[in-house]
Amino acid sequence: QVQLVESGGGVVPTGGSLALSCVMSGHTFTKFTMAWFRGASGKGREVVAAINWDTGNIYYSDSVKGRFTIRKNNAENAMYLQIWDLRPEDTARYYCAVAEDKADYGHWGQGTQVTVSS
Repeated sequence: QVQLVESGGGVVPTGGSLALSCVMSGHTFTKFTMAWFRGASGKGREVVAAINWDTGNIYYSDSVKGRFTIRKNNAENAMYLQIWDLRPEDTARYYCAVAEDKADYGHWGQGTQVTVSS
């Protein structure tokens, strides 16, 4: 059974930084993409960054380019999101998800809350 566990959220002031982690276990995927989504209260989830495990290709949404950095550690089956210059609009629950090959994101973690105080 695939499990995704996020950590690293918290309350930070505007302009602060955070590092989120996601560790995946129980999978047998050979080709997959992992991503960070976020969902604010009353809004749907949006993908903010994604990384292909094989190619290393990376995607960032326009709203986070230049402030968020995604990276992976193949040996630890871990994915990270470094966030700088946090803004109040970044306040959301951040979720880790994985999509096998060309499928949709079918496995999700429980999320970690990021709150940016103004």
